[in-house]
Amino acid sequence: MTTASLRGGDRVLHVAWPDGTSADFPFLWLRDNCPSGFHPQTRERQFDLTSIPLELSVTNAALENGNIVLTWDDGDHISRYDPEWLYDHRPGFGLSDPAGVEPVLWRGDLPPNDLPRASALDLMSSDDALLAFLVESKKTGLSIVDGMVDDKNAGMAIAQRIGFLRETNFGTTFEVMSKPNPNNLAYTSHALPLHTDLANQELPPGFQFLHCLANEAEGGGSTFCDGFAIAADLKTTDPDAFRLLAETPVPFRFHDDDYDIRRHHMVIDLDAFGNLHELHFNAHLAGIFDLPADRMEAYYRAYRKIMQMTRSEKYVMTTRLEGGEMVIFDNRRVLHGRAAFDPNTGFRHLRGCYVDRGEFDSRIRVLSRSKG
Repeated sequence: MTTASLRGGDRVLHVAWPDGTSADFPFLWLRDNCPSGFHPQTRERQFDLTSIPLELSVTNAALENGNIVLTWDDGDHISRYDPEWLYDHRPGFGLSDPAGVEPVLWRGDLPPNDLPRASALDLMSSDDALLAFLVESKKTGLSIVDGMVDDKNAGMAIAQRIGFLRETNFGTTFEVMSKPNPNNLAYTSHALPLHTDLANQELPPGFQFLHCLANEAEGGGSTFCDGFAIAADLKTTDPDAFRLLAETPVPFRFHDDDYDIRRHHMVIDLDAFGNLHELHFNAHLAGIFDLPADRMEAYYRAYRKIMQMTRSEKYVMTTRLEGGEMVIFDNRRVLHGRAAFDPNTGFRHLRGCYVDRGEFDSRIRVLSRSKG
């Protein structure tokens, strides 16, 4: 049986559940999260924290019909809490997140055939198949869809089943093929070293979808590496280099006749809890480094070190996309590139689009509700 008791001196409500778990809930937290303070349809908070005194206190706690009922000392206000809701929101733990998938690091010895793979038909027709595929795709940051129909919009259809498409200065979709007068190296037949796309953006795109419509030219093999694995290894082998790349913002820039988009980013970006969050690595879009001169040489050493790692067979996976396949990868984790190809030997055409991480995660959470 759940129990609830007041510890007025500490200004907390102590709750203990039948499984042996217990937690303290501060009075202000409880009032701020009183169920009556949320709009019943939108679920948005309506309660105004400035409407109560900081020294607000609870005068009585009781169990009624399975709920914990609190009476407050600022009048006749009463709050009712579901003990299971309190359990899920225990201070210091945070709400469980179905999209909080732990990354599984991989290196160059991972065979491409071992990547998560699903058929386009299954992903378009089955929510269960889509959910399982999205979770596996988050683990590795890289996955393959096969059985794509010969339709240039087929990749967009799968991406839109997950979330909204992210528009950039290259459009909502982009065609990866050799073009005259290109404004990006992707639109040439040259080799592309491993990189993350659009590091010059305020928020670089999240997941990239690249649908291979044709790949008949000689060359043009696709390369990938797990940037999280590289960063983790760098932290172990050269912590000073890791620290410089994680603490020093450097400029990235894209500019052509119509755009001049610039942003400073750390090459290795950690989240608020110190975990690997994303990488920004694109040697072609790197701006002119503008950090102080006395820090420049040390930074270049660190930057060169991670660049060397992205070119090592220890980390790089090479595969060849065939017509009817689509690769999906986390653009802020997995670096991608390609070998040079000869456009005179056949046609090579990939069509791409982006879905941001937030949309990707939202779809996992919504699909997970039916599994709860």
